[in-house]
Amino acid sequence: MRLDLVLELLDVPGQLLDVMEPISAAGANIVTIIHQRDVKTEKGMVSVQVTIEGDKETLDAVLNLLRERNVNIVEIDGVIQKEKIRTIIIGKIIESDIKDTIERLNNLEGVLVADLDLKMAEHPKESAAKIIVEADFGMKRDVMNKIKEIGEVKNFLVINEI
Repeated sequence: MRLDLVLELLDVPGQLLDVMEPISAAGANIVTIIHQRDVKTEKGMVSVQVTIEGDKETLDAVLNLLRERNVNIVEIDGVIQKEKIRTIIIGKIIESDIKDTIERLNNLEGVLVADLDLKMAEHPKESAAKIIVEADFGMKRDVMNKIKEIGEVKNFLVINEI
């Protein structure tokens, strides 16, 4: 059996080796590796495409070992594992406790605020934030609804992606 993976790694020395170790430890064979350091994701990460071979138990062991090491598995056999939701919120973000907003999202099962870019206006009461949320596949609508709900409670203008 073959398994095609797309992984996101930090662009620092040793990251690729750290990913190859659990593959080897589980007894899987590496068929191909495509590692292009010149192309980075929004978070400054590099994508690595890896094709491995082994029986089902071996491939399952590889996935478990990678997850234990907190390796970000973006795709498995072409199936996206995480969806990114980009949202802009405008309003009294600081006064309404941005930490609380982030925690409300992070408390959802399978959801993580991956990036936050806050823009303060001249009037500190008004600000805007771009939030990038990573969610398990199939949760996009629920996360967008939760962001809208938080916006209504905190009186934010919410601009969700379409």
